[in-house]
Amino acid sequence: MTKHGKRYREAYQQIDRAKSYTPEEAVDLAKRTASVKFDETVELHLRMGLDPRNASQQVRGVALLPHGLGKPVRVLVFAQGEAARNAENAGADYVGADELAKKIEEGWLEFDTAIATPEMMSKVGKLGRVLGRKGLMPNPKAGTVVTAEELPRVIEDARKGRVEFKLDRTAIIHLPLGKASFDSEKLMGNLSAIIEAIVKAKPSGAKGQYIRSAFITTTMGPSIKLDLRPTLALAAA
Repeated sequence: MTKHGKRYREAYQQIDRAKSYTPEEAVDLAKRTASVKFDETVELHLRMGLDPRNASQQVRGVALLPHGLGKPVRVLVFAQGEAARNAENAGADYVGADELAKKIEEGWLEFDTAIATPEMMSKVGKLGRVLGRKGLMPNPKAGTVVTAEELPRVIEDARKGRVEFKLDRTAIIHLPLGKASFDSEKLMGNLSAIIEAIVKAKPSGAKGQYIRSAFITTTMGPSIKLDLRPTLALAAA
């Protein structure tokens, strides 16, 4: 604890490290221990019982958070013709093709989510090294490569609080739940939506215990261990 500041140590002391908290208790505790001056993000971290090297055990999907993330979402759409007009009419912040690709190649990344139509993927694919590192690469499995007709719905979902999840190389899934300023009911609603989406996304190759442990934390705060039984029960609530 000597490497942490006074605020962190005070928050840490409020948490019983030997206890697994119910989701309601963990959310309330996370809110109480968020003490820095900015509005911290409340995060969920899941250790999965999966092998990231096994193609049949990959997890990737989307959760729609009923109460959003507490921040404006800047939407970029790679599209041309009718699809571009649909995206503009649906309120996308940036719409284009070659000119957007060139800006991104030059280092511009002032957006939060990227969507593309299938015919644009030959251009977007060349940006994989840039967008992939930032988690911004459009992907059919994540629902961000869609037809012109689907664009308005997907753009609306992105603005409401659409979050993507995937298994990382250490077999962990990291996701935001919202802001510490949210009331507990909103954070619980978002947590329920995420747990339900991840449970539904269980891959066919999964063996043994699917979710091994779960923790809630805030941007600058210590982690709070969740009791798995009531946490997983949120998927059926």
